[in-house]
Amino acid sequence: MAAKPFGPVGIIDIGSNSVRCVAYGGSARVPSNLFNEKTVAALGRGLAVDGKLDEEAMAQTLEALARFRLLGKEMGLKKLHTVATAAVRDATNGVDFLKRITALGLKPRLLSGKDEAELSGLGVISAIPRAHGIVGDLGGGSLELVGVARGAAGEGVSLPLGVLRVGANPDQAELRRTIRGAVNHGRLDEAARGHSLYLVGGSFRALALLDLKLLGHPLPIVHQHRLRVERLPELAAIAGSEGVDSLKARSGLSVARIAALPTAASLLEALHAVLEPARIIVSAFGLREGLLYRDLDPETRAEDPLLAGALEIGERLGRFGDHGAALDQWIDPLFPAEPEEWQRLRLAACLLADIGCNAHPDFRAERAVDLAVHGNWVGIDGHGRAMLGRTLCAAFGGDGGFSKQLVALLKPDEDERAATWGKAIRLAQRLSGGTEALLRKSSLALKDRRVVLTLQPRYRQLASGAVERRLQQLAKALDRSPVIAFA
Repeated sequence: MAAKPFGPVGIIDIGSNSVRCVAYGGSARVPSNLFNEKTVAALGRGLAVDGKLDEEAMAQTLEALARFRLLGKEMGLKKLHTVATAAVRDATNGVDFLKRITALGLKPRLLSGKDEAELSGLGVISAIPRAHGIVGDLGGGSLELVGVARGAAGEGVSLPLGVLRVGANPDQAELRRTIRGAVNHGRLDEAARGHSLYLVGGSFRALALLDLKLLGHPLPIVHQHRLRVERLPELAAIAGSEGVDSLKARSGLSVARIAALPTAASLLEALHAVLEPARIIVSAFGLREGLLYRDLDPETRAEDPLLAGALEIGERLGRFGDHGAALDQWIDPLFPAEPEEWQRLRLAACLLADIGCNAHPDFRAERAVDLAVHGNWVGIDGHGRAMLGRTLCAAFGGDGGFSKQLVALLKPDEDERAATWGKAIRLAQRLSGGTEALLRKSSLALKDRRVVLTLQPRYRQLASGAVERRLQQLAKALDRSPVIAFA
């Protein structure tokens, strides 16, 4: 698997609540944000009044778009997508507004409701390849629903249930009737039952962040956070009864996001009641990422997003070029019959094995752990982040400094296994100096009750005192005796 540099590519998303410009770089499979800015223009607020986009909101949007166009030009964007969604689509003056956008030098594309739903579904698949169920994308002007399974998004629907349209105190029975009417007698009717409901959109993510903060979660990162059904009434009650200052102190959310929390909670309760999903999972990726994912070739789409991201970051921060896959192969004989997910996380850790090397020696473990647990990864949840962090903490010699709160996310056997992976990586890096060629002059194996490091005779000088000490530490973790052999 090779990282595929692309971009920079930009997307301007003209939504019903905000207008956002994002510039992406890095690898095509998991693009990283180079720039991200939004303006809350609330284009959709006039629709409920007279069906038109309000002049003040349009003026604010056009001002932001002119800025974004200039920024994109100076950034040297290879491509700049400009898309408009529900507010512009449904407004009686939407076509005229698109002409004003075109006059700025942009080429806006008006997405249909089905387009919007499909792109949101593809965004979730991009971040969670095995997604199976229904994606619900909540914006200011609409709610899109689309089924996802086997790496594809089905035909979706768009409902006029955006947070700006339904208001702060929507009628729960009416919400359920509208959702039920949209999914009855179609493929969406039972798509989530027994499977998952994936939440996309800033208001849903804000609700998830509030949940994480209330739970005191050590990693308040919303991607792949599972919202427990039994917590929905409490979240709805807190969102609807507490003041703005209290909610801001609890969650760190903006005032605009806090204002939408009661509506988001009501809509989520209605979705759960109608769709009856087995679980509710939040996605950091949505429409914009779906737009990028749709343009990928099948080979690139098939890449694991976590491993593709780890490879790109590992190559960028490493010392002597990527050797993560070789490192994983080298330590693999020590860990036979591991579950598939453990193997995947171990490979990700190996791809990231050099990320702390440019930090001050006293803070390499801290730097590596920070990137592992707080990095902009997808295809991984909080539990997986904790395993990555535990592995890299041990790999950089920081065994005693790993957060007890993060350890609490792991089972004892997971904690021990991740620490042992780290010790194996630490031995490999010391033996080879972080180079692949020297790593291939040796091998590791389990033989009887021993951990055997075998070196080619002409490279016996690699067996330094430091290497012997790290082999001893690794063998102790595996409850075996260390042996160095030459053959």
